[in-house]
Amino acid sequence: MRKVETVVAMQIDPKLFIDAFLVPEMLGSWWGVQQSLIEPKVGGPYSLVWKIGKEGFGYVTSGIVTSYQPDRLLEIKNLVYYNPERPFLGPMSLRIGAQRLPDYTECYLCQAGYQEGADWDWYYDAVRVAWPEIMLKLKDYLEEMSI
Repeated sequence: MRKVETVVAMQIDPKLFIDAFLVPEMLGSWWGVQQSLIEPKVGGPYSLVWKIGKEGFGYVTSGIVTSYQPDRLLEIKNLVYYNPERPFLGPMSLRIGAQRLPDYTECYLCQAGYQEGADWDWYYDAVRVAWPEIMLKLKDYLEEMSI
């Protein structure tokens, strides 16, 4: 199955990178998430919502936390993407990791589980471009916080 991986070197504490995917205010600042329900523990929910309007939610991503180590790893499985204009896409996985090296923190993200078909191709093509761009935006956001 296809996956999207990206690695970015950041001048931050590894825990801050993991927190960026957990803290609602941070998710809103760098990723535009408007609402979330996250319990950072094994078996906890991981749900994010964008574009909330009068007619409901625009986009939702939801899964289950399967691994959590505050200073190095967040893994979500059974991840499903909901878009009102597409069929539900899933299950997928999202792995977020941080490793402190002598001069920087290596920040890793992998979204995997893309299947076949036109809707999956559309989603994969969007995400393989978006994640590297989003990670650079996240780098700027987190490094500015760390100054």
